Amino acid sequence: MKTDVQIAQEAKMKDITEIAAHLNIDDEDLIQYGHYKAKVDLRVFDKLKDKKDGKLILVTAINPTPAGEGKTTVNIGLSMALNKLGKKAISALREPSLGPSFGVKGGAAGGGYAQVVPMADINLHFTGDFHAITSANNLISAMLDNHIHQGNEQGIDIRRVVWKRCVDLNDRALRNVIVGLGGKPNGYPREDGFDITVASEIMAILCLSTSLENFKERVSRVIIAYRRDGSPVYVKDIKAQGAVTLLMKDAIMPNLVQTLENTPALIHGGPFANIAHGCNSIMATKLGMKLADYTVTEAGFGADLGAEKFLDIKCRFGDLKPSAAVIVATIRALKHHGGATKENYDKEDLVALEKGFANLEKHIENIKKFGLPAIVSINRFPSDTENEIKFIEDRLAKMGVECSLTEVFAKGGDGALDLAEKVIKVCDEDKANFKPLYDVNLSIKEKLEIIAKEVYGADGVEFTVPAMKNVKNLEKLGLDKMPICVAKTQYSLSDNPDLLARPEGFHIVVREVKVSNGAGFLIALTGSIMTMPGLPKVPAADNIDILPSGEIVGLF
Repeated sequence: MKTDVQIAQEAKMKDITEIAAHLNIDDEDLIQYGHYKAKVDLRVFDKLKDKKDGKLILVTAINPTPAGEGKTTVNIGLSMALNKLGKKAISALREPSLGPSFGVKGGAAGGGYAQVVPMADINLHFTGDFHAITSANNLISAMLDNHIHQGNEQGIDIRRVVWKRCVDLNDRALRNVIVGLGGKPNGYPREDGFDITVASEIMAILCLSTSLENFKERVSRVIIAYRRDGSPVYVKDIKAQGAVTLLMKDAIMPNLVQTLENTPALIHGGPFANIAHGCNSIMATKLGMKLADYTVTEAGFGADLGAEKFLDIKCRFGDLKPSAAVIVATIRALKHHGGATKENYDKEDLVALEKGFANLEKHIENIKKFGLPAIVSINRFPSDTENEIKFIEDRLAKMGVECSLTEVFAKGGDGALDLAEKVIKVCDEDKANFKPLYDVNLSIKEKLEIIAKEVYGADGVEFTVPAMKNVKNLEKLGLDKMPICVAKTQYSLSDNPDLLARPEGFHIVVREVKVSNGAGFLIALTGSIMTMPGLPKVPAADNIDILPSGEIVGLF
């Protein structure tokens, strides 16, 4: 089979104005970036404010292998299948980060015959949103250090600067740095560090904002440092919110592209799910719901991470009410959770499959705890045997859970027609009774206990001494009544990537609790999760190139 980039380069794309016309978007509300990409002006929201919202479908997954479960691929395939069945559907996705594109995981534009295009553009600079976020983030850093250099009117304790710089690359050498070296003209030396752009608070704010003014208000209340008396210093205290908002005036608009089958796709924002909240922007999702009958969105990694944050954070802030959730699973990954080694993924192993099924079972339970009907999509691989497929289907039938064998990688929208029919049926039955898992007014410890016990299956939560100090300080400052965003490994329901399937008898260990006051949530860091990843020994960048003809090679 051809590579993803070869398939994408052969795609017969329509001019983006045709895609917009299909959605009844006027040319005056379209800001084009060439023939196949555009931004949608936010004034469209005013024009559509009285239009009834369409159905919202969440695509999530089990805990993945390092290769992923094909969640984005299924999302794209499902949106194309819904259109084939005569429904007006749109895919709402995150923008890929350059970190995994040049690292190990790869891009986030789907794969095979279920991709969004132009694939290379989307996986690289796209419309420049991440560059704008990086610049906005680093403008705050520059103004903060300048404020300290120019007299420090706010009385900032330079030992307690909590705002970091960022760059959208995996670069471990930047995790901890010293800035201000070189003498008096260069400022005060202090410890600093870089986060990857997709983990920055500006990214989270972009994705949780409902307008440009809301974005500015959120940025103004970002905490960047603490004074010597322990009181917080906000972005508004150094008068940076206006300039930051100006830098983001275009980036805040959702991006419109298309799939290989010309189904519309809104791609906007891209926080990681293991270290951030893992969902595309509220504005893109709400726009999709106004423009289409079905908006198919996704949340990163397994349902313990992306889906939990989508439902407890994004839906809370955006007042979103999803109709159903699709849980993507592969037989290979279920065998992995059952103890099979990578070398044996392609061999039939019903014993490992049965053991690993417990992981899928837990994710189904979790989705139901939020009051949503769940449909399982078995993302089929050529090595899957009929016995293995039948085993999964029989187990799900006994649980009363809808199941669909999906083959979108090889067949595009045709490979998800059965899934689309089941999604339509579930939505028509209107059985969703969505509710968040916890009350934000509970204590930090209570909220984390609920997430750990209900979603991860843990016995409880343990806090390190530094984490308890964080909690007490946040409570003292009145910054504790917010949702929780847990930074945790994607490979396990626990905080230990080696505990597979459905682990029991473990505690989640919280080593740090931080506040993203502008975003409006608290971050609990567990395990060895870092906000600046590193490159592997053999990064994907080793094999990426562009030929004199303009052909791109090695990009998946």
